[in-house]
Amino acid sequence: MSTTPAPASSLTPAALHRLVQDGRAPRLLDVRTPGEFRTAHIPGSYNVPLDTLREHRAELLNHLDEDVVLVCRSGQRAGQAEKALAEAGLPNLRVLEGGIVAWEAAGAPVNRGPERWDMERQVRLVAGSIVLATGLVGVFVPGAHLIGTAVGAGLTYAAVSNSCAMGVLLSKLPYNRGPRADIRTVITELRSAS
Repeated sequence: MSTTPAPASSLTPAALHRLVQDGRAPRLLDVRTPGEFRTAHIPGSYNVPLDTLREHRAELLNHLDEDVVLVCRSGQRAGQAEKALAEAGLPNLRVLEGGIVAWEAAGAPVNRGPERWDMERQVRLVAGSIVLATGLVGVFVPGAHLIGTAVGAGLTYAAVSNSCAMGVLLSKLPYNRGPRADIRTVITELRSAS
């Protein structure tokens, strides 16, 4: 009989901001891509992209306590990170409700870097461009519109499964990678903050 970890509790931006102001900030792990992290992140947070976190969760476990808040753009990737860490044995994780979008909307402080399009916007651009191009080409080349249909099917699956293959592929582009989030560097930073 397998046990399913309990879902993470969420933490509102206002509650997290109060903890930070009171000097009781939890460990903040931002699971977005390095490029997204460089654009804007919560001061004091650590960038551990979701793929890196999944791959090295056992190593990370030894450097995290039970006071961890996971951050992403809107909360979806943070929820996936919570599941991965909970399965590895780290209880009592929390997810920042609404992610960095809600944090910024609440007027909480962020460290800013060079502006980049977020992953969701990039997916919309690429998917929309493919559908538009194949629709236009389909006027002259019978069957070309089926490529757009396949993209639509992929987006439908992405919504149902709460995953996005196109987003994963786009995250591999140099534009989105930024400086690589090396697991050794992350662990060194986590150790030094203990």
